[in-house]
Amino acid sequence: MSMFCFQCQEAAKGIGCTVNGVCGKSDDLAQVMDVLMYTCKGLSVYTTELKKHGVETPEMDHFIMTSLFKTITNANFDKQSIMASIMEGLALKRKARTLLTTKGIKLDESALPEAALWDAFTEQEIERKAPHVGVLATQNEDVRSLRELLIYGVKGMAAYAEHAYNLGYEDKEIYAFMQKALASTLNDQLSADELVALVMETGKFGVTAMALLDKANTSRYGNPEITKVNLGVRNNPGILISGHDLRDMEDLLKQTEGTGVDVYTHSEMLPANYYPEFKKYKHFVGNYGSSWWHQREEFEKFNGPILFTTNCIVPPL
Repeated sequence: MSMFCFQCQEAAKGIGCTVNGVCGKSDDLAQVMDVLMYTCKGLSVYTTELKKHGVETPEMDHFIMTSLFKTITNANFDKQSIMASIMEGLALKRKARTLLTTKGIKLDESALPEAALWDAFTEQEIERKAPHVGVLATQNEDVRSLRELLIYGVKGMAAYAEHAYNLGYEDKEIYAFMQKALASTLNDQLSADELVALVMETGKFGVTAMALLDKANTSRYGNPEITKVNLGVRNNPGILISGHDLRDMEDLLKQTEGTGVDVYTHSEMLPANYYPEFKKYKHFVGNYGSSWWHQREEFEKFNGPILFTTNCIVPPL
């Protein structure tokens, strides 16, 4: 088995992908994503302790949020990007350890999980570590399932939080919970009942993150309205945009205004058509194409550049 991933509904045979991801993820990419998650867990041990002592860690908060986001399904297929994130995370972990020492916060090194202590400086070291830190590293199936459910919950939460952050909204309590949750997946002393309680708490913070994103979107772009969306095309040059990041949509519309270039949404970006603020742009024509899984054939027929803003990417053949 060269990989194991079962974080989405695309999982092979409804069980898990073990050779290549049905999503298009290669086995070596899946493995380095496992290492990135492992790095975030180790870093979260330190940030959680720092927060207990009133020490803010904004740089680390944002790194963990972004790393969680980039490992969700159909978001990132660039192995070198993931490798770079691992290196950044390891550097932040060293920084966190130094910060603990500077603040006079002492930890029992013998009690720290291996993820907190592990370090690497080369891609070869990372690749050697990869086979040992994936989903199946947890032997107990019940504990494994609860830990993964917790992780996938905070990954979704991170996606909402990242979009809100891009619009200038954030909630430190969301960051703190994501890190507490990640650190808890390294604690072998937690019972199944305690993990279930954490999963339930994840749902609570998931709602908080959704409310934060809703506030960010509606404060800037207005409340979505029932809208008749144009599905036709015009003769002007056009740009197609997909994903969920409304800030990217705003930037694209501003940059193309008055240039004679039309803008079309595809699939996941369809809801942008409902926001009042975007309706003022006359070159925002409507929606092109259908669902995200049809993008390969539909993108081939779209004679213009295509902008992806977040997850829903299908790698080109």
